[in-house]
Amino acid sequence: MDIHISLAALEIFTLAGIPITYSMITGSIASVCIFLVIVFLARSMAISPSGRLGSAVDSASDWLLSLMEQVTHDREKSIRFFPISVTIFFFVLFNNWIGLLPGVGSIHVGGIPVFRGMTADLNATLALAVISVVLIHVYAIRELGIVSHLKKYFSLNPVLLFIGILELVSDLSKVMSFAFRLFGNIFAGEVLLIVISALAPFAAPLPFFFLEIFVGFIQAFVFTLLTIVFFGIATGHDTVHDRKEAVV
Repeated sequence: MDIHISLAALEIFTLAGIPITYSMITGSIASVCIFLVIVFLARSMAISPSGRLGSAVDSASDWLLSLMEQVTHDREKSIRFFPISVTIFFFVLFNNWIGLLPGVGSIHVGGIPVFRGMTADLNATLALAVISVVLIHVYAIRELGIVSHLKKYFSLNPVLLFIGILELVSDLSKVMSFAFRLFGNIFAGEVLLIVISALAPFAAPLPFFFLEIFVGFIQAFVFTLLTIVFFGIATGHDTVHDRKEAVV
């Protein structure tokens, strides 16, 4: 059996000059699934707030909020950033797992995957990384004000200006780190399942399938946790003061 592995996702059509690929379709399907899950949880908790499902959701929310508070050291700040953190986590998680469905990543046309999990497409993970980093700066400006935020990067002091330029380079590297870490792990898992399924198509892929479920969860958690950590750093009021103290 021939094994075809391609980094590209199959283009379906073009919309206003933008190529629409199957990875974008699977991403949209994941978004619909997330919406349906939220509706189901909301209705279930409205019917029985103190039920097992409601208690589990409350416990998970409290745990994540406590984790964010340990990073930001500010409960109010954590509460404001909580919705976007949960959104990022579940969006990445569902897109990681949707790539494990039968046919996703394994059906090819001309050597190109017809269906592909969104996070196995580098374009998608780059977009997620840019959104994450931009949101970090948006929330930082809301917390500190635009002037205080820009002082982290620009200063009349040559030493502080040099540090600020390094910080800008670091922010750009965060985008690449976010994107390639997520893409590399999910794409590698997809390739692993394709190869194992081709060599031993029966029970052999099953352990790797469960492994990829775990990896998909870990990668979603790591992506969200790093976003929270960088958010906590970006919104710290003492950053500029610490730099000035270090220079002095």
